[in-house]
Amino acid sequence: MEKLTKSNRLNYLLNQMNIYTPMEVINHLPRRYENFFYTEERNLLDKQRVVLLGKIISIPKLVKAHNMNITTFDYMTVKRTFFRVVAYNRPYLNKIINLEENFTLVGVFDKKRNEINLVNIYKGEIPAEQRIKPIYSLPQDFQQYLFSSLVKRSYAQVENDIHTIIPYELVNKYRLCERKEAIAWAHFPTNYEQIKQSLRHLKYEEALLFSLKNQLIREENKSLAKIKKEPIDLSLCEPWLKTLPFTLTEDQRKASEEIIEDMNQNSLMYRLLQGDVGTGKTLVSFIALYANYLRGDQGALMAPTDALARQHYENAKQIFAGTKIKIALLLGNTPISQKRIIYDDLMDGSIDIVIGTHALFTKAVKYSSLGLAIIDEQHRFGVNQRIMLADKGEHTDLLMMSATPIPRSLALTLYGDLDISTLTSFPSKKRTVETSIVASEDNIIYDKVRESLKENRQIYIVAPLIDYREDERYSVEKLYARYLLKFPGKVGLLHGKMKPIEKEEVLEKFYDGTLPILVSTPVIEVGIDVKKANLMVIYDASNFGLASLHQLRGRIGRDGNPSTCLLTLDEDDLEAKERLEILCQSEDGFAIAEQDLKLRGPGELAGNRQSGLPDFAFLNIVNDYKIFIVARDDAKKIISDKHNKNYQPIIKKAKRDIALNPITKG
Repeated sequence: MEKLTKSNRLNYLLNQMNIYTPMEVINHLPRRYENFFYTEERNLLDKQRVVLLGKIISIPKLVKAHNMNITTFDYMTVKRTFFRVVAYNRPYLNKIINLEENFTLVGVFDKKRNEINLVNIYKGEIPAEQRIKPIYSLPQDFQQYLFSSLVKRSYAQVENDIHTIIPYELVNKYRLCERKEAIAWAHFPTNYEQIKQSLRHLKYEEALLFSLKNQLIREENKSLAKIKKEPIDLSLCEPWLKTLPFTLTEDQRKASEEIIEDMNQNSLMYRLLQGDVGTGKTLVSFIALYANYLRGDQGALMAPTDALARQHYENAKQIFAGTKIKIALLLGNTPISQKRIIYDDLMDGSIDIVIGTHALFTKAVKYSSLGLAIIDEQHRFGVNQRIMLADKGEHTDLLMMSATPIPRSLALTLYGDLDISTLTSFPSKKRTVETSIVASEDNIIYDKVRESLKENRQIYIVAPLIDYREDERYSVEKLYARYLLKFPGKVGLLHGKMKPIEKEEVLEKFYDGTLPILVSTPVIEVGIDVKKANLMVIYDASNFGLASLHQLRGRIGRDGNPSTCLLTLDEDDLEAKERLEILCQSEDGFAIAEQDLKLRGPGELAGNRQSGLPDFAFLNIVNDYKIFIVARDDAKKIISDKHNKNYQPIIKKAKRDIALNPITKG
């Protein structure tokens, strides 16, 4: 590959961040700030971060030991306090240091040795207006100072185009600064009060826009009337329910009643069904499909992956075996000849229920009478799924399902455009999964694998990466090679880059026990249901969010027998260990999700997407909950008086965001 020019490299790094314009540069705010105010030198604490101003009073000495360069020198602050300074792998220090000038040192104080472990060194005194340094979330090769200089240039370009869109009555009510000030103070603060006021404006603006979009979408969907039909009588479902080999929980029955009641309304249903792993959301969705069949309409169930769609299809065939319902499976890789038959049968109404991936909503698919669309793992398809369904059924009820349970009060705020049904109880005995943290080389891992194999059980080995890399992190390729050596002929490999037919083959062998060990990326998070699996080992567990880890371990212990989940953690990171301990102490998905949200900072977009929650640049979903409540009420007021000219800028912005929001394909 040709070496990139400086300009091309910068564009490449910005493209990785989805940043293409100067305005997008300045809207990428710091994730945190470093304090460069000078430290009071009396009574320093061990391991305290310090910022000191003074002179280097000895010629630096360079020593090489254990493949490491160690530089040491003596340092005297302007207040005449003396320290020994130690710097690791900084051989260039000899070239920049002289004994005449002042230097600012940033480091960590070692009280026992009266030493400073050097972190950074700067020539001269740091100016008062530069003592708060923004730190940005950037790609690994993007240096902070380069992005900071780009921010300054970009701000100068667009400064006059930054306008406040929050209605001024609300700006005055909450004593907010202007947006131009908020952006400037976020990037170039001279004190912490400026950062506080900046975030007050930007967090409220983000919460207000989010709430306003929810209200607009809800209003639009509720305004879509459907054809008047005979009401569905839930009691007509009873004879069919009695044929099933299990009894509904109270939660499942209540959710089913709420859904059918919605389906009987004149306005279209727009409902979210949420529940922890194993609470029986799929059965509730099948009840809704059966009720929809009773009123003479077609139903569609869309899943984000082929594996999950196939699982739903197999389950549906069993559940509806005693009925006359005709079911079809439609995937992106379904043979063309078979697709044409399905298209024809959907158009003439011969198919009652179709299950598949995003292929269900391609242009070629036309429905005779689509009455109910169900979207599983709804967060993987974008925010406004109504757009996706617009061409498929003008009178289609929509049910979305999510396995990321969050407290109802929070869900009502986040999903203000939806009605919500929640499942909390388990249809059968609650699964018991013992979760513990171990080192990746701990022998207990292989001991547990051997135990499971001896008991004729199945095992998941999960890694965060696909490709082999020359570092300490684990990949599926690395782990697959390792387990294959230890357990030859018993290991399968699964990841997202494999061809569909390869995935099907390895999953089939895992299901039937031919390959009882499956080494995989998190693609198994949804869609894999192997009752005999009782062991999961998740490598580099600190790279996953808690909600994702809880989802993953939901794959084991599904037959009610005790199971084991081992989370590997090698680095000495107390914060990471504390996070993982939450999983060890709880199997309550609601409690885990709430803790996960508390720990997650604003701007962790990928983590939010993976967990099924909305993306926020500035807000923390739990810590800023009160801002959501206030913004939700203000959004309702704006909608109730939406022709008010003072509200037009923010309403137009919200509508633009809705129109530009693409429907992703999972």
